[in-house]
Amino acid sequence: MTINIKRAYETSEKSDGYRVLVDRLWPCGISKEKAGIDLWLKEVAPSTELRKWFGHDPERWPEFQSKYRTELKNHKDLLEQLKQVEVDHKTMTLVYAARDESRNEAVVLKQVLEGSV
Repeated sequence: MTINIKRAYETSEKSDGYRVLVDRLWPCGISKEKAGIDLWLKEVAPSTELRKWFGHDPERWPEFQSKYRTELKNHKDLLEQLKQVEVDHKTMTLVYAARDESRNEAVVLKQVLEGSV
């Protein structure tokens, strides 16, 4: 089973498998058809407060990761849903809109799902 991460602005491909948008807000300028999203699980995204506080500030990244992991502990049902998607589809791509490819919620979520935190 494979979990990938990919920006919403990149072309969807068959190799992406089941595509899950993990942002609370729909990506600007992307139609639903073009995005190729199979599931929009906005409830698993960071809270509005945490997202605004982080503001993609690299200096806040370590604390953001910790705070987001804490939030995810309150969403075990959603994490189980994502784990089931992975089992059912073998390949799952967590889709996000942030410009920063190394510091975004999909990176943290993938680590949590893979048990690497």
